[in-house]
Amino acid sequence: MTQHVWGYLPEYEKERSEILEAVDAVFSSGQLVLGKSVRGFEQEFADYHGVAHCVGVDNGTNAIVLGLRALGVGPGDEVITVSNTAAPTVIAIDAIGAKPVFVDIDSDTYLMDVSQVAAAITPRTKCLLPVHLYGQCVDMAPLEALAAEHDLVILEDCAQAHGARHHGRIAGSMGKAAAFSFYPTKVLGAYGDGGATVTNDAEVDARLRRLRFYGMEDRYYVIEPPGHNSRPDEVQAEIRRRKLTRLDEYLACRRAIAARYEEALAGSGIVTPVLAPGNDHVYYVYVVRHPRRDQIIEELKRHDIVLNISYPWPVHTQSGFSHLGYAKDDLPVTSRLAEEIFSLPMYPSLTDTDQERVIEKLLDVAGRL
Repeated sequence: MTQHVWGYLPEYEKERSEILEAVDAVFSSGQLVLGKSVRGFEQEFADYHGVAHCVGVDNGTNAIVLGLRALGVGPGDEVITVSNTAAPTVIAIDAIGAKPVFVDIDSDTYLMDVSQVAAAITPRTKCLLPVHLYGQCVDMAPLEALAAEHDLVILEDCAQAHGARHHGRIAGSMGKAAAFSFYPTKVLGAYGDGGATVTNDAEVDARLRRLRFYGMEDRYYVIEPPGHNSRPDEVQAEIRRRKLTRLDEYLACRRAIAARYEEALAGSGIVTPVLAPGNDHVYYVYVVRHPRRDQIIEELKRHDIVLNISYPWPVHTQSGFSHLGYAKDDLPVTSRLAEEIFSLPMYPSLTDTDQERVIEKLLDVAGRL
């Protein structure tokens, strides 16, 4: 059987009865849109993060889009972020007419190099958008200081960092607002799409609720155009409520898998993840590095082990973002690492046997390079 970097079937077999109970509970409730399952998940997710408000939406991209709009970011504003991220981070900025401005990444952690942010701030800068990539947090203190100094807002991209912590503070609690994705591969993934934006600000919460529902406060009456139809799915919300109670269990499993990789790959020439100071990593993906990455991937594929690259094309090098005016070498660390990084299988139901097989083949190939 082919081994992939992610799979949900073992988890589904283990949790099947509870998932189907969640589906039946919604279908039997008499309310299929914006009902008690969405409200319940919003409250429970906010409580988990120690924030006042959570607004569910239909996907993680719109969690960023509506988050930016609720924070007052709009056409002509500049948003400082990174190119080493999933394209939806930047698509969301582009979608509201704002301009993405990129800084490079740290060569060890692959996270935003916060030392470069101050030089990127201009009079048009409105927002800092750190991406808590691969499962650990950006160094937030310098960004918070810059935001206070220049009157900027911070929107955290937490799509890959459910439950991650930075000096004890949980991802999603450190900015003016934070966006999450619940796509099935995520640390807290459902069996379909979904997202949420969290905040401690009551007015931001109110704007988010209007914006996800056509800009309406009262039914049929639009007060804040342009609104969106970004309502979350009631069934997926109920499934996530059940899974949220096991989130810490999922995190423990991911950390145990990461520890086994770390121990087994020591001295192999494969660079394993570097934990940034003060961080508790949740290992959404287990990203490693090797200068002959492509050869390793091809050889493991012959053994039915399919690895992934997160991400092979930095956003600033993609033709769909050529209008931003960046050259490949403008972000040299980002561009160089994109040629070396790749992801190993990582999900809570990955068995010891399957992981050991991946490690064995990986060490064999790396030892011959």
